[in-house]
Amino acid sequence: MMTPLRKLVFLVVGSCALVHAELPPSAYEAKQKAAPERLKIEVMRVDVEPGEQPGQQRVVAAALISEVTRTASGLVPGQIIDIVYTVTERPSGFAGPGEVPILSERDVSVAYLVRSGENAVYAPVAGVMSFRDF
Repeated sequence: MMTPLRKLVFLVVGSCALVHAELPPSAYEAKQKAAPERLKIEVMRVDVEPGEQPGQQRVVAAALISEVTRTASGLVPGQIIDIVYTVTERPSGFAGPGEVPILSERDVSVAYLVRSGENAVYAPVAGVMSFRDF
């Protein structure tokens, strides 16, 4: 039987674990399945510059499409697209979704994207899992 003190300790420790919680894998899988664009890309160029706010970085990557699994915007292999997104530095203990990783030149990966605006600019839609599969 648990004493009131043990119950309190259990609740406090359990609450602390939730503060550091990441989204469950099912949340990222759902975002991947809902992504309008599922591509295989090779990153040709990456520019990282300061973002609009302190602690932010704006990432602009040019990527060559090598394979199209799903496309809502009519993409085809051989096209080069721009992928633009912002990465925000998170404080220690931040609870919430994982940050989209910063791409590197010559990376070859899957990409879960959405077209942003009328130009051929795309943005990641599956958070930390935007450029990898489960």
